Amino acid sequence: MVQASAISLPAPASAIPLREILPWAIFAFAIAFVAMYLVGFEEGAWTVVNSNVVHEFVHDARHLAGLPCH
Repeated sequence: MVQASAISLPAPASAIPLREILPWAIFAFAIAFVAMYLVGFEEGAWTVVNSNVVHEFVHDARHLAGLPCH
């Protein structure tokens, strides 16, 4: 005699509401924008930090991204 075994299936996934995703999306965009600015543009006349520390800190990342810096 063969017995039927009970297979438990996972509950279907529900959609995440936009009001829960939006703050994280804005935060991620702000962090990405600041990182892009620091790596790509923090040098020269429009510098926010008045020293060469940021340039030296992101120097290799700038070359890896293909951005000129010298």
